[in-house]
This record gives sequence, C-alpha cells and structure tokens, in this order.
Amino acid sequence: MSRPGRDDNPDRLYTLTGGRARPDSENFDLVTLVVSESAPTASMQSEHVRILRMCQAPTAVVEIAAELRVPVGIATILLSDLLHAGKITVRHPCGDSVDPSTPEASRNSVLDADTLEKVLVGLRKL
Repeated sequence: MSRPGRDDNPDRLYTLTGGRARPDSENFDLVTLVVSESAPTASMQSEHVRILRMCQAPTAVVEIAAELRVPVGIATILLSDLLHAGKITVRHPCGDSVDPSTPEASRNSVLDADTLEKVLVGLRKL
C-alpha cells in the first residue's frame, strides 16, 4: 500500500527543497497558521504557488503538508522560503503574530496541553 508523501521518490523531495533537510526558521509547528500576503508570480516553484493559493485564509501547517502530499518537514522548508521572501505571515493559533526577525519567535510556539491533546485526537482520526 502506497502512502502519499511517505513513499514518494526521495529525489523528488530533495529537488523540492533544494537539498535542504531543515527549514531556515523555527517558526513552524503542526498547528501554526499561515496566511498569504501576496499573489503567486510566474517564476515561482509550483508548490509555492499552491501554498499561496490555499493560504488565502489561515491554514495550519499540517493541512498544507496534507494538501501538498509531502511530509511536514518538507512543507516547513517550503514555508520557510515563503516567510523569508515576505510572501506569507505566520500566526500561532493563540492569535500571536510571529515576527521572524525576533529571537522570541521560536519561543512563542509553545502550546498548552489541551491544544496538543486536540491535535493528537484530530491526527488519530485521519
């Protein structure tokens, strides 16, 4: 049985990320909300275009990965590219906007136990 994202050709995933194994920022967790700040351009990578289109309304990182059919780690690398280019805004579900230039940005991603439990229940239902 083939599982989308997990059983994809590793060469494809390597190409998507330009060989990177980790995002350039620590601003992303599974429930971080992403919102597009600009329209896609003709020269953009197709996955970046899809992300910008699906994030016209706040969308969780885990939903983006599922829609793209890639592992969450690959999705966070793609999102990191868009964040550094100023194409998206990243928000924690508690409503905090994350300014990627501040050192506190990665510390603001701590979730309470209730939220983590809800995410775990939702993932198990998938």
